[in-house]
Amino acid sequence: MIITYYWPPAGGPGVQRWLKFVKYLRDFDIEPVIYIPENPTYPLIDDSLLSEIPDGVTILKNSIFEPYRFAQVFSKKESKTISKGIIANKNKQSLVQKLLLFVRGNFFIPDARKFWVKPSVTYLKKYISENNIDTIITTGPPHSVHLIGKGLKDKLGIRWLADFRDPWTTIGYHDKLKLTKRSIRKHKSFEKEVLTTSDHVIVTSFRTKTEFENITTKPISVITNGYDKETILETILDSKFTISHIGSLLSGRNPRNLWKALYEIAEENKEFAKMFQLQLIGAVSNDVLVSIKEAGLSSFLNMQGYVSHNKAIELQRSSSLLLLVEIDSEETKSIIPGKLFEYMVSKRPIIALGPKDADISILIKETNSGKFFEYHEFEALKASILEAFINHKEGKLVSNVNGIERYSRRELTKSLSGIIKNDRM
Repeated sequence: MIITYYWPPAGGPGVQRWLKFVKYLRDFDIEPVIYIPENPTYPLIDDSLLSEIPDGVTILKNSIFEPYRFAQVFSKKESKTISKGIIANKNKQSLVQKLLLFVRGNFFIPDARKFWVKPSVTYLKKYISENNIDTIITTGPPHSVHLIGKGLKDKLGIRWLADFRDPWTTIGYHDKLKLTKRSIRKHKSFEKEVLTTSDHVIVTSFRTKTEFENITTKPISVITNGYDKETILETILDSKFTISHIGSLLSGRNPRNLWKALYEIAEENKEFAKMFQLQLIGAVSNDVLVSIKEAGLSSFLNMQGYVSHNKAIELQRSSSLLLLVEIDSEETKSIIPGKLFEYMVSKRPIIALGPKDADISILIKETNSGKFFEYHEFEALKASILEAFINHKEGKLVSNVNGIERYSRRELTKSLSGIIKNDRM
């Protein structure tokens, strides 16, 4: 049984990981049963993902109480923005956002879906006992889902795998939740209980594994996110020199040196200025938009907003360069976003920015899928973009990726199935 909050028609990266695992688990003689909320408040909707749910798979639903609906009484815009993970810098937060963040951080621990825990344990305890379920898997965030796993483990002694798509107490946005010392202790206590009570921990990055090894002696396996072989009609490369970012650009993902480099190239190279467009696909924070405007790039900006997963793949395959931006902090060195692997398989070169020694820099180098820069770098970044533009004009801008087969969703599911079967022995 897979216990998850995000499931189609939810959109965004949170739904992809387990939707794809479920797609291939039967190939390895494992029958998945999915448990999801009946009436969730998803910040993003992508109905196209419904077609990827395998035929005949059992999906259980149970009602959930979501306080985000009440938060909309104060500000529908602010509550929706926070639910997407877009949080303004401290000095730019409105009074309403500061209040909502404090309430979210200190009254709803570990998160606003905590009210789903008790009814889920009650409902699933009976179902598991009556239907020969021998393994449960919880996936977070939201990390309250892991507390469902702990409750079932305590009551039934069932085998439990805890999957962390992101870290818990060291995740980048935790310091923005205005947590009190008591709340921080409570988060750490829940995290430790999950890590020490579950039978096996699964993480998406090597740094997260190292971090968790300091907390628990339970086995920890790294199964990264990956790519699927999507069926997309042949895509024609843009005639423009298009640099695309797909996904949310949070306030912290704001590479000002990149905006400056792009502006300088446009000022110095008239041909570049005629052909260049910066394409942003997905939610973008106002802080980032202001920085782009201040850098003088407004006339080059093409805002697409949120699009379906298939459309996003189509757009990235038609782009000249793909932009990957991670927050420049110690906490985000372990983040390996799922879109990195979809970028790789699109065979378009990647320009990535993030903190020094980030896990993404290792993967990009190993697969020869692009170039990685730290936030402070400028001249090398500018030169790399200019070189890419020259190659684009000459029809030579390609990505010679290698060794990415091990990141296919089917191969990753094979690794997952090995863990499930071995843990049964």
